[in-house]
Order: sequence, then structure tokens, then C-alpha cells
Amino acid sequence: MAPTRERRLIDTFVTLTDTLVDEYDVVDLLQNLVDSVVDIFDASAAGILLANQNQELEVVASTSERSSFVGLLQLDAGEGPCVECFATGRPVSVGDQAEMQRRWPTFAAASAESGYASVHAIPMRLRDTTLGSLNLFRETEGALNRDDALAAQALTDVATISILQQRTLQHAALTQAQLQRALDSRVVIEQAKGFVAYTHSVETDAAFELLRQYARSHQERLADVARAIVERRLVLPA
Repeated sequence: MAPTRERRLIDTFVTLTDTLVDEYDVVDLLQNLVDSVVDIFDASAAGILLANQNQELEVVASTSERSSFVGLLQLDAGEGPCVECFATGRPVSVGDQAEMQRRWPTFAAASAESGYASVHAIPMRLRDTTLGSLNLFRETEGALNRDDALAAQALTDVATISILQQRTLQHAALTQAQLQRALDSRVVIEQAKGFVAYTHSVETDAAFELLRQYARSHQERLADVARAIVERRLVLPA
């Protein structure tokens, strides 16, 4: 029997709260979050943007590795609901293309080309600290209902707390260094993903899944596996 929506939501909360008592890989944590929310909230795609040391938004996790979707998120770092969400620290929900067009014409055009009719951005924020945003894309119009909005914000809050756990304001530099390492890891993962896609003759989504499966089965950090592949110290089995 397939798990109910409530069961999937509970399982996601449990997975996130486990990071509060153990070491974890930030990139893998956020990747698991985007994978879960598309299913729970009937989204077509999801991505997380984090601010780097220059307070510029970068993609750290997404449900699609295709360049068109990652490119849409990167474009959104220049304008759109996701960057507005980060700047204000408040959720931004846009239920139709007409509203997108009024507010962010460039983003609206790119979003429509990718087939998305609505987008919902949720801040990764704790008190006065905003790390980035979780972004849900749907192919149908309409805003998130109140219950979904509350649940999505709760999941995002737990992920944010996990990243900021045991950090105080005087440790802000250490927190930023951790986030920058996560963003740097994503660069290495992108390189390894492209390499595996070429050597194994698979699409980029499949290449990324091979990386994740190897990391999990060998209980290694995703970034460490990616770095070993890029440095030619590891060859994934066909």
C-alpha cells in the first residue's frame, strides 16, 4: 500500500529532525527535502537557493538536474518570487502567469517556457537570519492552501534550524563558512554529474542518481564521492 500524504509528511519531519542529533551532509539534507516536497505538495519541481558569502543566491538542490530548470532558478536569482522571498524573509505565492508577468516579466517568460503556471517561495529563515528559500513550481494555477503553506513552512523551518543548530549570533562567520562549503560542494557535484553522464552515456538526472546511490550505499558524503570522481580516484560501476 502506498504511504498516505500524512505519512510522507511525518517521515520527512523525522528525517529532518534526525539531523539535530547527528552529523549530516547539508547538500544531501536539502536534496532530500526538495525530493519530498514535490510529492507531498503536488508540485512539478522544487529547488533551494542559498545565499553565498556575497549574499548572492545560488542553487544548492533541485529535483531536476536539467539545465533548463537549474537555469530558471539561476535566472530567478536576478528577479522573481524566490529572490523577493529571500529579500523580505516572507513567503511569496504567485498563482498564475498573469501576476508573474506583472511583477517579473523576464522570470514569467522563462517560467512559461518551462511549463510552470504557478510558483511558491518559502523563506529559510530563523528570527532575523534568512539563509535562502525553498521554491515549489506547479504546472497548474492556484495558490497553496493554508494547510499546505503552514506544512511547507514548518518543513523549511526544521531544515533551517538543522543548518543553524548550536550556532549563536557570535558564530555567524562559522555558519556562513558552512553554507559556503555546501555551495562549493555543489560545484564539484555538478562536475562529477557531467563526467558520469558522459562516461555512462546517461541523462544528467540519471547521473546524479548514480552519485547519490553510491554515496548512500557506501555511507559517504555526496561531495566526497563527487570529488573522488572528478579527481579520477573513483569510477562508478556501470
